[in-house]
Amino acid sequence: MIGGTTDARNMISKLTWKRSLNHSSVVSSYLYSQWSGRPLIKGLPISISVEPTTSCNLRCPECPSGLRSFTRATGMLASPLFQQIIDQLAPTLSYLTFYFQGEPYLHPQFLDMVDYASRKGIYTATSTNAHYLKDDVARVTVESGLDRLIISIDGTTQETYESYRIGGSLEKVMEGTRNIIAWKKKLKSKTPHVVFQFLVVKPNEHQIPAVEKLAAELGVDQVVLKTAQIYDYQNGSSLIPTQERYARYRKNTDGTYSIKNKLLNHCWKMWHSCVITWDGKVVPCCFDKDAHFVLGDLTKNSFAEIWQGESYNQFRSSLLRSRSEIEMCKNCTEGTKIWA
Repeated sequence: MIGGTTDARNMISKLTWKRSLNHSSVVSSYLYSQWSGRPLIKGLPISISVEPTTSCNLRCPECPSGLRSFTRATGMLASPLFQQIIDQLAPTLSYLTFYFQGEPYLHPQFLDMVDYASRKGIYTATSTNAHYLKDDVARVTVESGLDRLIISIDGTTQETYESYRIGGSLEKVMEGTRNIIAWKKKLKSKTPHVVFQFLVVKPNEHQIPAVEKLAAELGVDQVVLKTAQIYDYQNGSSLIPTQERYARYRKNTDGTYSIKNKLLNHCWKMWHSCVITWDGKVVPCCFDKDAHFVLGDLTKNSFAEIWQGESYNQFRSSLLRSRSEIEMCKNCTEGTKIWA
């Protein structure tokens, strides 16, 4: 990994005593809740994800945005609502991800929002398919103060890339990556930390060495291999990798598939993070893509009221009691460890 130390130092540099104290409060309340089986919540989230938009230019097969299959309302985050959220959380918030569903760069004020959060000293990150990183946009991205730019690149040839990123252009991804790295050099900026995220599926697993080579050639800071969430995995899928270490699922003796991890009755994510949809709804985590578990509405209540409110604590209680009874948790591979 190139530049990993620089990125870590940048993240640490944004910690204040209030953020450090909040982190300690959240960790201690989570550990107590795990031990006692009763939800206790102290402090506010360490990290949040906000959704700039549900719109996307691609048609990825395991994505609600790509499939255009949302049952919830779709739209774009209003800047005043975003600023209201950040103003409430900035003193204690350490990490902000501009992503849930959709392509963030389709939002006309996306980089203005990044700039607003960056000026508050929050570590900012986003995930993009990199089709909109033209030269001028790349420059503004670097100037916005964005700390981490995750670029989805799921193939090193056009044929492989578009087998999952349907409607996408690998050349545009590489062009956008070159533009970002060029402007980092021109502006003598250490940020954003550029990550190639490679979603490992059966059609592209043979190109893992090639994506690492490509990243090195382009000057990308880091390559992350990500396992794919498959919605209907029980009877197998053409997307499940043959190399089991890159799959979230294992094949059973009867030919069916099951998720690898155990559904332990606790979840770190419910204590340290949340997701905020474009219209201000607070949902538990990124697995709730259609916002079935709305725990509050930021157009009606403050974040603290929602975070410490009855609905949120009832949801935390249900996790501590029996996580396997919550539908979205059945396909979850995250959340059980503090360092996850």
